[in-house]
Amino acid sequence: MIKSLQIRNYAIIEELEMDFSRGLTIITGETGAGKSILLGALGLVMGKRADIKSLYNLEDKCVVEGHFDISKYNLQPFFEEKDLDYDDRLVIRREITPSGKSRAFVNDTPVTLDILQDLSSTLIDLHQQFDNLDIHQVSFQLRLLDALAGNKKLLADYQEQYARYQGVRRRLAELLRRNDSAGKELDFLNFQLEEFNAASLKAGEQEGLEEELNRLANAEDIKRTLATAFQQLSESEMSVMGQIGEINQGLGQVRKFDARIERLYERFGGIMEELKDMAQEFENIGEATEYDPERIMELQQRLDMVYRLQKKHQVASVEELLRIQAELQQQLDAIGDLSAEIAALEKEAHQRETELLALAEELSARRHAVVAGFENKVESMLAELSMEHARMKAEFTRLDELGPTGIEEVNFLFAANMGSRMQLIKDVASGGELSRLTLVVKSLVASAIPLPTLIFDEIDTGISGDVALKMGNILRKLSNEHQVVSITHSPQIACKGNVHYFVYKQVRDGRTITGVRNLAPEERVTAIATMLSQSPPSESAIRNAKELLEAGA
Repeated sequence: MIKSLQIRNYAIIEELEMDFSRGLTIITGETGAGKSILLGALGLVMGKRADIKSLYNLEDKCVVEGHFDISKYNLQPFFEEKDLDYDDRLVIRREITPSGKSRAFVNDTPVTLDILQDLSSTLIDLHQQFDNLDIHQVSFQLRLLDALAGNKKLLADYQEQYARYQGVRRRLAELLRRNDSAGKELDFLNFQLEEFNAASLKAGEQEGLEEELNRLANAEDIKRTLATAFQQLSESEMSVMGQIGEINQGLGQVRKFDARIERLYERFGGIMEELKDMAQEFENIGEATEYDPERIMELQQRLDMVYRLQKKHQVASVEELLRIQAELQQQLDAIGDLSAEIAALEKEAHQRETELLALAEELSARRHAVVAGFENKVESMLAELSMEHARMKAEFTRLDELGPTGIEEVNFLFAANMGSRMQLIKDVASGGELSRLTLVVKSLVASAIPLPTLIFDEIDTGISGDVALKMGNILRKLSNEHQVVSITHSPQIACKGNVHYFVYKQVRDGRTITGVRNLAPEERVTAIATMLSQSPPSESAIRNAKELLEAGA
């Protein structure tokens, strides 16, 4: 609950402080005195955007500070998540400098406006007549019915199991994705390995293939050259072997006369034998060498395949290709089969879904059981607030799959007048009608749902007399469960307050400023009497004011 609000240098407020208590706090005042300015300052605490134009004194900074008791709000997890220091006594401060810079603090720690908005939404429910109120929201409407149905524990059990179910589904989706990805990778690896297996590569074969291809491609030159060499060595009239034979014969005749010639003779004999062998080799190779176009094509195709693989894998040898082939095989062997794990998770997901569906059906049955009574109470209370023909209906829609709150969603339909077609609340309710509907609905769930501080801004617009009195009674009853603040023009509502603040204007040093005063009992009489008649109030108005206050006490 809000304990106090301190405002300095904001709009026409120089400086003021308001203390808030439990129960119903009433704020009244002169037209244009600054009641809406108070809400503007409160809006800064709630994280709304700041504007330098709102500074009272352009040479000084604006400071708005709200003090809250949050001991019953269970906000420790929020503070831990945002890395903020927690204390049951919360202080929120907004500052606007003359340069236009805005800063926000939670317990003296700087925070972003997003954090401030999240935090303040749990502390203050600001109900202004033309606001986009939470009663429009499907989530609030379902939460309201769950509160009336006493679904708190059942819904908590459902949401706990739903979270586990979602965890299983996420795990299953991840495995399916991985399995699909693995399948694609498996196909790709198999494709690459099939290419390697089809190639049947052998270490060192590239050099042999290239050599054979070169030999066959030059077979005619080789055959001609070797035949010529053989002919010149041993077959022609002036063959090399014939000439060498004559030399060898002459050396044989004189070798015995000189040891040196003997050694040369022996060496020359070795040369003759070597030449004979070479001549025979020339003949053999020449005769074995034949031009074979089919074999050349076969070799070329084989080498083209090797070269293509090398280019594809950016390597330069068959040995490197064989290493890549081995690595691909290892990757293929490492890909596990996830089908068994997927099957187990699918079974678990189905089982959890079945259990969740049973809980969802129970939630639905309990919601439907309280709907008729809730609708009747709303219509009855609206009739008391001068909306005799208003009708409200909770329309359920079955969802295609389980959600965080069950298997259905709800929409409140509303018609304010006889014969009108029932439509979504946001589409048909006027400001005054919506104010009364919201007040009625929140009063009905006040004890069942943990609402924050409720601030109602002039929800009495367009009503008076007995209707206003009944609205005041509802506000007073609502304040038994929650802290309620109401800014009002209605004396019938003002008389119901536990505390009554009066907002007024005064002129100081040639400037108009806003002041706020906590009214004493006699001052309340005068204020309410003035609201009933005029200023100063008549004696009858004073008597009427006293009667209202006595009845409202």
